[in-house]
Amino acid sequence: MNAAGSESVATVPAWFKSSYSGAEGGQCLEVASTREAVLVRDSKQADGSLLAVGIEAWAGFVRLAVGR
Repeated sequence: MNAAGSESVATVPAWFKSSYSGAEGGQCLEVASTREAVLVRDSKQADGSLLAVGIEAWAGFVRLAVGR
C-alpha cells in the first residue's frame, strides 16, 4: 500500500444530534467536526446544503449558548 495514496481517501464526518432531539424527529440539526471546521446540516435533508463554521467561531457560539 502506498502511504501517499492513502492520504487521498476522503474521510466521512461522523454526524450526531443532540440527546434533547428525541426519537420522534421534528426540527433537528446534525453536527460533525473536521480538522478545519464544524459542519451543521438539517437532519431531514442529509444530502442537502450544510453550513461550515470555523472551529474558533463554533467554540465562541457554544460559550455564548451555555452562558459563560
